[in-house]
Amino acid sequence: MSSYKSDIEIAREARMQPISAIGETLGIPYDDLMPYGHTKAKISQAFIQSIQDKPNGKLILVTAISPTPAGEGKTTTTVGLCDGLNRIGKKAAICIREPSLGPCFGMKGGAAGGGYAQVVPMEDINLHFTGDFHAISAAHNLLAALVDNHIHWENKSGLDPRRIVFRRVVDMNDRALRNITIGLGGPFNGTPRESGYDITVASEIMAIFCLATDLDDLTRRIGNIVVGYTRDMQPVLAKAMNAQGAMTVLLKDAFMPNLVQTLENNPAFIHGGPFANIAHGCNSVIATKTALKLVDYVVTEAGFGADLGAEKFLDIKCRKSGLEPAAIVLVATVRALKMHGGVAKNELAGENVEAVVHGCSNLERHISNLSKFGVPVTVAINCFVTDTEAELQAIRDRCAALGVSAFDCTHWSNGGAGTEELAQHVAQLADSGEGDFKLLYDDEMPLWDKAQHIAKTLYGADEIIADKKVREQFARFQEQGYGHFPVCMAKTQYSFSTDPNLMGAPSGHAVPVREVRLSAGAEFIVVVCGDIMTMPGLPRVPSADHIHINEQGQIDGLF
Repeated sequence: MSSYKSDIEIAREARMQPISAIGETLGIPYDDLMPYGHTKAKISQAFIQSIQDKPNGKLILVTAISPTPAGEGKTTTTVGLCDGLNRIGKKAAICIREPSLGPCFGMKGGAAGGGYAQVVPMEDINLHFTGDFHAISAAHNLLAALVDNHIHWENKSGLDPRRIVFRRVVDMNDRALRNITIGLGGPFNGTPRESGYDITVASEIMAIFCLATDLDDLTRRIGNIVVGYTRDMQPVLAKAMNAQGAMTVLLKDAFMPNLVQTLENNPAFIHGGPFANIAHGCNSVIATKTALKLVDYVVTEAGFGADLGAEKFLDIKCRKSGLEPAAIVLVATVRALKMHGGVAKNELAGENVEAVVHGCSNLERHISNLSKFGVPVTVAINCFVTDTEAELQAIRDRCAALGVSAFDCTHWSNGGAGTEELAQHVAQLADSGEGDFKLLYDDEMPLWDKAQHIAKTLYGADEIIADKKVREQFARFQEQGYGHFPVCMAKTQYSFSTDPNLMGAPSGHAVPVREVRLSAGAEFIVVVCGDIMTMPGLPRVPSADHIHINEQGQIDGLF
C-alpha cells in the first residue's frame, strides 16, 4: 500500500471503531469511559484505581537524532511501531502528547503522526480534542488573576509586584503578547506592572499536570508553585493565594487520560503536552502508568532529539514516577544525517553517501549517550522516497559497527506492515531483560554540577559557563532547599551545542547558561542555554492561511 494523499485525506478515509470497542479490547467497562462523541473518550479515575494491582507491561521509548526543522518522524514511528507490534500478535498501545493549537496554525502542523501511521480522529486531536488544553489555560490564568487580586487588596504575603514570575498563557503563537503592561487605568484596575504571555504548553501547570500521579499530588504540586518573591527575595507560593483547590477543580476532568485509536484500530492514549525545551516534553505519567496496566507493550515518545527529549524522559519523568523503559528506539533519517554531514537544508533530496557517512557522527553520539542509561537501543530508519539504497546501507553499516541493529521502516506508506521487522526486534529486546536502567546523576549532586554533568557527558562540552548573577541563582535555589531537584536543560534541538548551525557531533565547546528558572510545583530546575522562546510567533505564511472548510463541510489544509 502506498499513497500520495495528504494526511487529512488518509485520516478522513479511516474506518474507526466506536471508542467503546477500543475500550473493550483493553478491558475497560463502558461505564468507566466518558465518551466525547463516538471515537474518543476519557478513562475514569475509579477504573484507574481499580487496576493498580495488575502487573506492568514493557515500556518502549521512541526518540531521535538531532532533527531537521521538519522533524524526523518520532510520532509517526511511535504509531507505526505500535501497529507493527499488534500485527505480529503482541498487545500494544501508544502514549503520546496532545498537539498544541499554536504549531497547528503556525509552521509545523499537528502532531497526530502522518501517512498511514496516524492517530484518529485526526482533526479533533489536532484541534480542541477533549478540551484539556483549555482547562489547563483556565487553571493557569486563574492563578494569575488571583496573584493580581492578592496584590490589589491586602497583599498579606508581601509579594513584590516587580518580582512576579508567573505570567499568563494562551494556546496560540502570538508574538505580540510576549511582553505586555497590565493594571493601567488607575487604582481601580490594579497595580500597573510589566508581564507577558507564554504558550500554554510552556505553562508550569502543564508540566505539573503531566508529572502528577493523582489529584492529591496535583493539588500539592500546584500549591508549591512559586509565583514571585518578596522584597527580600523570599519565595511566595500559590498556596498563599489559596489557589490550589479551585485550580484542581478546573483540571479534574482534564486529568483523566484520553483514549483514541490508530488507523489500524489499536489503542492510543493521548494526554498532556509539555514544552520539550523548558519542560520535559512527554505525555502524562498517569496515562503511561494506566496503559502499562492494560497492555503488554507501551510505545511512548519524548520531544526533540535524544539529547533533550530522551534525557528528560529518563532523568525527570522516570526519576519522578518510578518508570523504567525496557528498550529505546532511536529514529534516524537519511535527510537529517546528510544535513549533519554538511549538506544545506534545501539540497537534502539528492544522493550524497559521503555526507550520510560523515553525518553518522551525530547518530553515533546519540547511541553512545543512550547506552549510558543502561537500556538496550535499536535504530529505526524512517525511510523517504528520495532515499537511495547506498545511503540506507551507509546507516546500516555504521550501526552494525556499533553493535546496534538498524531497520528500514516504511510505516508512513505501509502502516504497521512497514515496521514488522522492527517490532519483532523491539519485542525481543524488551523481553530479554538485558536492560539495567540507571539515571545519569543522583539527586544529591548540586544543581550546577548536574547541569555541568549533562553538558559534558551528553553534549560533548568542556564546561558550562555563566555570569555571576546566574551562578548566584544556582546557589540561591540550592540554599532554599531545591538542590535535590533534577535539572531540565533548555537549548536548541538542532545541535549538541547551543549553536543551531553546529552540526554533527561537536566537542570541546562551552555551554553558556543564560538564566535559571525554578519550577517548584513540577519539581525541576530549568537551565536556559541560549535563546529559548516560550511564546512562538507565526511565520510569514502560516498554516492557517490554507486551513478552511470545503464545500462538503470537511476541514481542508490541516496536516
